Amino acid sequence: MTSFATQVTGWLFVAAAGMLWIGYVLLPVRIGDFFTPKDFSKVFGRLHAWIWLFRIHLFGYIVTIMAFVALATLLSETPMRILLWPAAAVCSAGLLVSVLAQAFYYHFGAWGAIDMDGKSSEELTSFVSSLKVPTEYVTCFVRFGRVFFGFGQVVLAIGILYGAVMPGWLGVLAIVLGVAAMALTMGLPDSLGLYPPVFHINVLWLAAIGITVLRL
Repeated sequence: MTSFATQVTGWLFVAAAGMLWIGYVLLPVRIGDFFTPKDFSKVFGRLHAWIWLFRIHLFGYIVTIMAFVALATLLSETPMRILLWPAAAVCSAGLLVSVLAQAFYYHFGAWGAIDMDGKSSEELTSFVSSLKVPTEYVTCFVRFGRVFFGFGQVVLAIGILYGAVMPGWLGVLAIVLGVAAMALTMGLPDSLGLYPPVFHINVLWLAAIGITVLRL
């Protein structure tokens, strides 16, 4: 493994973790599973900050995909590749589905904030009602994204433990996170708000992988 390859892979993981976390934590208004009439005025009050932090968060998903592909490429000469490439593919599928779901909230949050500025409460209520059906579909994207990523994470964890290239605790933590994501999402499908702790630990896990790769 060349220094350039490890540097690129490691920093991709670190950058992905930073973008995902900063975009999420600093977002001035966080939309719930469904929009409410009060969301749009709050977003409009911090519109530019909300848009740019949401963009950072969205690009964090894409950089995470790049990081997983880079890791699989980095270790493509090892027996781990038979697990890492499928894991990277499934994780990437989950991340892409998650991006589509988040893009829905991003678009309608920003557009709704601008379009609904100054409108009556009746118009706001009618607009929110019109979003209910498409949001039902989007929550399915949210669930599938979390389940697919969690499943890919478990496969990746097996590869990490099998290859012994990284510390074993990274693999064990990945299994715990992957199983937790799938169990929470499929076992409690109407309780999407239980997932944030898994998200925050996942960010730390991504950063830990990046730091570990940088030290290889």
